Amino acid sequence: MKNAVDEQATPRRHWLMAGVGVAAGLVGAFAAWQKFQPKGVVDAAVQNFWLQEFEKPEGGTLAMNALRGKPLLVNFWATWCPPCIEELPLIDAFYTANQSKSLQVVGLAVDQPSMVRRYLTQKPLQFPVGLAGFNGTELGKTLGNAQSVLPFSVLFDAKGRLLTQKTGKLEQSDLNAWLKLIS
Repeated sequence: MKNAVDEQATPRRHWLMAGVGVAAGLVGAFAAWQKFQPKGVVDAAVQNFWLQEFEKPEGGTLAMNALRGKPLLVNFWATWCPPCIEELPLIDAFYTANQSKSLQVVGLAVDQPSMVRRYLTQKPLQFPVGLAGFNGTELGKTLGNAQSVLPFSVLFDAKGRLLTQKTGKLEQSDLNAWLKLIS
């Protein structure tokens, strides 16, 4: 009698184990799919961005809320990031050329304040810089930089809505396209 019960239970166990394996595989596949999907930026993250204030390298405070009402390009960068340093002159020239069009640019340095101050002494920028420190990494994540890659840039419209973002070095073609978005 025991053998007949064991013989009937064995196929059930196989089906149960197969079902558990398939379910685990599906859960794993879903988790991987979620991880590698582009992260949408929720309104709460954008609203939080506008509440941020940063120390400026030269002293004083840079309040993001004071910049609302005009389009704003925000560039997250660091002195130890070669592509960041390569793109800063391009962003600076873009800012200078478009400042009269009410376009604003802010650089948020995800770096040690002393390193940022030293860099800006040697290569000053025309646009304002905020010292985001390593908390800037978390802020960037909330704005869509899931892998915390630098440089990372975002563009807000005059109403404070996030229009677009880019992970990696900006090119002139990116800036030209972004300018069209806010024109």
